[in-house]
Amino acid sequence: MSISLSSLIFLPIWISTAQIQQGGPDEKEKTTALKDLLSRINLDELMRKDEPPLDFPDTLEGFEYAFNEKGQLRHIKTGEPFVFNYREDLHRWNQKRYEALGEIITKYVYELLEKECHLQKVSIPVDATESEPKSFIFMSEDALTNPQKLMVLIHGSGVVRAGQWARRLIINEDLDSGTQIPFIKRAVDEGYGVIVLNPNENYIEVEKPKMRKQSSADGTDEPAEKRERKDRVSKETKKRRDFYEKYRNPQKEKEMMQLFIRENGSPEEHAVYVWDHFIAQSAAESVFFVAHSYGGLAFVELMIQREADVKSKVTAVALTDSVHNVWHQEAGKTIREWMRENCCNWVSSSEPLDTSVESMLPDCPRVSAVYNYIICTSKNKTTHLGLIPETSDGRAGTDRHELTSWKSFPSIFKFFAEASQAKSSSQKPTLTRRSHRIKHEELVKRLRKT
Repeated sequence: MSISLSSLIFLPIWISTAQIQQGGPDEKEKTTALKDLLSRINLDELMRKDEPPLDFPDTLEGFEYAFNEKGQLRHIKTGEPFVFNYREDLHRWNQKRYEALGEIITKYVYELLEKECHLQKVSIPVDATESEPKSFIFMSEDALTNPQKLMVLIHGSGVVRAGQWARRLIINEDLDSGTQIPFIKRAVDEGYGVIVLNPNENYIEVEKPKMRKQSSADGTDEPAEKRERKDRVSKETKKRRDFYEKYRNPQKEKEMMQLFIRENGSPEEHAVYVWDHFIAQSAAESVFFVAHSYGGLAFVELMIQREADVKSKVTAVALTDSVHNVWHQEAGKTIREWMRENCCNWVSSSEPLDTSVESMLPDCPRVSAVYNYIICTSKNKTTHLGLIPETSDGRAGTDRHELTSWKSFPSIFKFFAEASQAKSSSQKPTLTRRSHRIKHEELVKRLRKT
């Protein structure tokens, strides 16, 4: 007869419970604590007591990983991609290791923004005191002075920070697909000023101060009997908590508290703040937004709060799998009309790139972000098959949410160029199903000719 691992772990506790149930009042107290433990704890938490210390390297070299010439993260010795399950049956430890690597990746991307993209790190709030929590954004040198064009990049929610689309893509795919760097470099090459928002940097974490036990100045404030009862309950509670804590938190992780950044305590607040203090003050005649996922929601919220200003300054908005909802966000009719004329949402889809995708929301055109460009390689020949709707080949496009920005990269810049040209001739770009189909068919023909 087989016995599960969980049974082996819980067996001593069950035996102890059976034994002490036959004892006196003190033993019954232990029984209560054991029952409380069994009702509140799960196997994963019990296993924590056997996991290695949560002590990880603070550099890529320490993890023995590096980015190769293709921007792929590879092990220095083996050349293999990142392995999540470094230790079997220790999911929590592996997750903590992954998060530690993720923090290093964030700092690495910050360095690339400054060194490779030549952006400047600007602290916010702009009038912050020395002691208050601060965040930052990145800007090109000409972001506020470029008289023609300014591009603003907004990532989605979660652990990503300025310069990233998806941490998972950076670690498991490459820097091009997971970061905003290709957008920034091309924008600079095409004469845009650039501002990179940092909407998830909303607070700093500090260790939570230990609570000091407070006692009343005058012991006569309450009856002695009541004080004795409270002390007894307090001692019992502490016993139970300590008994449980032994299993719940064997690593003794620090308790942290959050100190929010003034006027930047949420992605929505951050977008409005950067608009008021930077984008609205810029000299650019035309402003262009690229907003992914929750970044699209933040942009719509910005429109709701600064509608007239946004309409006068923004020429076009490229959304990538945006999670905004004009109904839930209560966007007015004039905003929805403006979005229909000036926005386009590239969504995850199995359809060819730029194919119109139906939507129940009356806000802006939605088109496919999938770039199904197939390259078949044999020993002696490489064949470019062009765009096809669907394929099982691993090199095909994908309908993964986090990839939509990278897959729509060429189309977004084309969309901005057309919008800029239309503005200069006092016309608005029209995004219709027919126009997208024609563009797609023309692109297929050109690719097949090559």
